[in-house]
Amino acid sequence: MRATFILRKLAGAVSTLAFVVVFNFFLFRVVNKNPVDSMFRGRNLTASQKAELTRKFHLDGSKWDQFVGYVRQLLRGDLGLSFKGNRPVVDVIAEALWPTILLVGFSTLLAMLGIGLGYRAGWRRGSRFDTTSTSLSMLTYSMPEFWIGMVLLGIFAAKLGWFPVGGLEDPGSTATGFSKLLDQFHHMLLPAIVLAIAYVGEYMIVARSAMIETLREDYLQLARAKGMRDDDVRRKHAVPNARLPVVSLSAINFGFVVSGAIAVESIFSWPGIGQATYIAIRGPDLPVLQGLFLLISAAVIVANLIADLLYGRLDPRVVGR
Repeated sequence: MRATFILRKLAGAVSTLAFVVVFNFFLFRVVNKNPVDSMFRGRNLTASQKAELTRKFHLDGSKWDQFVGYVRQLLRGDLGLSFKGNRPVVDVIAEALWPTILLVGFSTLLAMLGIGLGYRAGWRRGSRFDTTSTSLSMLTYSMPEFWIGMVLLGIFAAKLGWFPVGGLEDPGSTATGFSKLLDQFHHMLLPAIVLAIAYVGEYMIVARSAMIETLREDYLQLARAKGMRDDDVRRKHAVPNARLPVVSLSAINFGFVVSGAIAVESIFSWPGIGQATYIAIRGPDLPVLQGLFLLISAAVIVANLIADLLYGRLDPRVVGR
């Protein structure tokens, strides 16, 4: 892989991240010009109390002075203080990050089973398996996550009692070690299945389209003309060349892992990034929203960078463009 290709992609990622930092700062101040008034609405604060809160949360001075201070904080790894609880934003995000990675990461891995189904459907285009699986994938892809979550929660948690109704673990549980992991896995399984149902259709549709596109290539006909079996043609030629769009989709989706799923996490009371975002919006908690927006944007940018580099590795023609 050419060094110029890597440097070009790195420069693009860094410039995009710089734009996100600027956009992130000014967006929330345009939408919410006086966060102190919004956060403490309904309370009779004196002018001196408002001034003290404005100074404490670095909302005093001109917008330029605030922006310079914000960038300096970022360079130190400081995302400011949360309006709610007066806690460092880094701590708020750190508490919510691992549950989201656990939930959405696991559900994404489950959903990637759709890749194999999509390859098979594309290889056997027009068959009963193709028709059935494609129809089901379109159905699951079109269903809203919150609706799937409410239906499965009502059936398997509230009515049948097979799963807990929400949370990361049982309240008041004193379990430790492996027992604690089993308890958390039991709580995680149903929301993970909900997200997997929503994602699997997307993976299957993309994999099927990539396989159909690959089947039009002449080198597959040449491989068959040489006497190669269909299974070998599919495994050695069709699948490796159909994986490029799937690799890009997988990398980008893993970038969205840290964003969580606001609807599903709220329905299942899962203490992750999605629920933290929902709570911060209701506040509104400007520093937490800024920190979450920056984290999610950075994760997507890094995932896109990885996808571009993998694409260049898998298809050398991209590097030469």
